[in-house]
Amino acid sequence: MDSPAGVPARIAVDAMGGDLGPSEVVEALALAFAEFSDLCPITIVGNRDVLEPLLAARGLSPHPRLIVHHAAETVLPTDEVMTALKRKRDASMLRAIELVKEGSAAAVVSTGNTKILVAAGTLKLRTLQGIERPALAPVIPRDQGHFILIDAGANTDCRPEHLVHNAILGKHYCQLELGVENPRIGLLTIGTEEGKGNGLVNATHEALKRLGPLVNYVGPIEGFQIFSNHVDVVVCDGFTGNICLKSWESMSKFFRNELRTQLSASPVRRLGAWLARGAFLGLKQRIQPERYGGAPLLGLRGMVIKAHGSANRFSLKNAIHDASELVRIDLNHRIEADVARAQEALTAEVARA
Repeated sequence: MDSPAGVPARIAVDAMGGDLGPSEVVEALALAFAEFSDLCPITIVGNRDVLEPLLAARGLSPHPRLIVHHAAETVLPTDEVMTALKRKRDASMLRAIELVKEGSAAAVVSTGNTKILVAAGTLKLRTLQGIERPALAPVIPRDQGHFILIDAGANTDCRPEHLVHNAILGKHYCQLELGVENPRIGLLTIGTEEGKGNGLVNATHEALKRLGPLVNYVGPIEGFQIFSNHVDVVVCDGFTGNICLKSWESMSKFFRNELRTQLSASPVRRLGAWLARGAFLGLKQRIQPERYGGAPLLGLRGMVIKAHGSANRFSLKNAIHDASELVRIDLNHRIEADVARAQEALTAEVARA
C-alpha cells in the first residue's frame, strides 16, 4: 500500500531514544502487529546488535512486515540540539527522519529528545508552504469527548502568525482524528474579556477574528474551560501548552494512585471497589495518558509522531498505530490551501486599514 503522495507507507520507529529502552519498543511492535491486521510495514531503527536478539526472542525475526535499519548512535535527553545534529548523524532518531526525507518511509515515531526531534524534523523535512514552524498536537480527554491541544511544546517563543497557523493545523487534524466537521477553536488565555491577556494573545485574537469562516473561532477560553465541552481545539504557544500537557499527565497519575490508596484503605472500601470495578476500569481507560500514544508534529512535509520519553509498550503501540493511520490521509494539501487563504485575508485587512 502506498500513501497518497506515492511514498511507501512504511513507519520508521526509533528504538533507542526512550527511557525504558529498546526492549519496550520491541514489545510495542509485537502488540501492534498482533492487534492491528492492517498495520503499515515497520522499519525499526537502532543498533542491530541490540535489536536482533530482542526481535528473535519475541518471535519477530524474521517478520514479513518488519525490517531493521542499523544506527550505531543514540540521541540522549541531555544532548544539545546542534551537537546532536552535527556529531551524531548516525543516531537512530536522525536516521529515522532521513528515511522519510529520502522517501523510504512516510512517518517517524520517536520517544527521543523533543527539542532535537523538532529541530531535525524541521531542518530535514522542511515545513509546508506558508508555515514557519511545526506544532505538537496531542489528543486529550474532556467532558463528552476529546480535544486537540496545539502547540504542546514545539515552539516556546511565538508570534501571532504562528498561533494562527496552529489554529489551521489543529482544525484539520481535529477533523481527521476526531471526526469533527467544523471544530470549535479556542485561544487559551487568562480571561475571556476583550484585551485580557498578553500582547501575543491579544494580537492573535484579533487575527483569528479576521479569518471569518476559514476557522470556527469561538474566542478566548480560560484554563477551567479546557476540560469542559467548550472547544475542540485549544490554541496556545508551546510554553503554555507543554505545562498544560504535563500537568494533565501528572494529575491523571496522581488521581489513579490516590484512588487506589483510598479504595484499599479498609475491607468495606475494598468491597465497594470490587462492586464498582467496571466503573473504575472505564474511568481508568478514559483518563490514562497511555491511550493516546503520541502527538503528531504537524506542519512538516512528512509525518513525525512524538511519544513521551517514558512511554510504555501500550503507549508506543498506540503511537505506532496512529502513525499507520495518519500516513493513509493526505491533509497537507488542505492545510497549505487554508494557510494561503489566511494570509490573503490578513493581508487584505492590513491593506484596507
